[in-house]
Amino acid sequence: MSASHIQDRAAGALMGAFIGDALGLGPHWYYQLDALHQDYGDWIDGYTDPKPGRYHPGCKAGQLSQAGFILALTVRSLVECGAYDRNDFCRRMDEELFPLLDGTPVCGPGGYTSQSIREVWRRRVQQKLPWGQTGSHADTTEAIERTLAIAIRYAFQPAELAANITDNTLLTQSDDIVVSMTVAYGAVLALLVQGHMLDTELSEKLMALVKNGALPFHAVTQDDLQPPRPGDPDPPRAGRFASPDALLTPSYMAAAVADPDIRIEPAWKVSLVYGMPCAIYHQLPAAYYLAARFRDDFESAVLHAINGGGQNQARAILTGTLVGAQVGMSGIPQRFLDGLDQVDTLRNLAMALAAKVGNS
Repeated sequence: MSASHIQDRAAGALMGAFIGDALGLGPHWYYQLDALHQDYGDWIDGYTDPKPGRYHPGCKAGQLSQAGFILALTVRSLVECGAYDRNDFCRRMDEELFPLLDGTPVCGPGGYTSQSIREVWRRRVQQKLPWGQTGSHADTTEAIERTLAIAIRYAFQPAELAANITDNTLLTQSDDIVVSMTVAYGAVLALLVQGHMLDTELSEKLMALVKNGALPFHAVTQDDLQPPRPGDPDPPRAGRFASPDALLTPSYMAAAVADPDIRIEPAWKVSLVYGMPCAIYHQLPAAYYLAARFRDDFESAVLHAINGGGQNQARAILTGTLVGAQVGMSGIPQRFLDGLDQVDTLRNLAMALAAKVGNS
């Protein structure tokens, strides 16, 4: 794949994240679908204002939430430093985000601060703890929502991708399973930026990276998940995640899409199949499913993610990123760019990050 096509996919992935975030601003966190339909009709097809008394008060259609704010902060750090720089990222969080927070949920950029960020604020600002002692056990996708930029930057450097995403995730979330699933999402995204598709063969490609030591997941099976042979040594565990299962999930979701006996209709009901809550183990299967089913249809992917209710903003960020990487910036319908607040700034960020993909 040519450098221009790779950069198109990289930029598409980042813009897909920003678009997904903005789409979720209005109809965020409706767990009663009847209430969602009463407020927004049977089908949400674009950016919307938050309703009075709901989440993100004071924000307008097309604006970013705090997840988008932190993602943009992460991208600026990557672009201006040329690589992942933990100290620079932490400085920006200290100087650009934390002064805008007070530790309560309904506060800060986007009108809402998520669980893991509130906990980091308390540990940094109130308790004066150093970075590195700030991670909590939040089981959400909040780290993915910013480290997806690191995955794009290191799309051709899997070992660096895994190390840097792990380092950044641990700043806010310390649970090993959450970290492994966050790194796995980044590894999936990297292959999509390279030109692969989210299909039934993707996990086999990820497992090849495990076997050659590029991805730090413990695995005892041979190729095609065949059992180890008698006498085969136990692979080293030091510095590795407990199992490679998080890398296998995407292709199982793609297999569900391909299986004619499995149908989720309409596709937005994926939120009911895998769960509407915020936890990472609900969000990732749904995002992988939608990104496999609508791999060449950005609009359908993000709108089905939004119309599923619950934590639809995270679902749309994750889905928009994966499908944006598959269709590229050139495959994102213009109307989603036209309605996005500060689109020129965000597009310039996306292009600047994309220009660094493949660089050491």
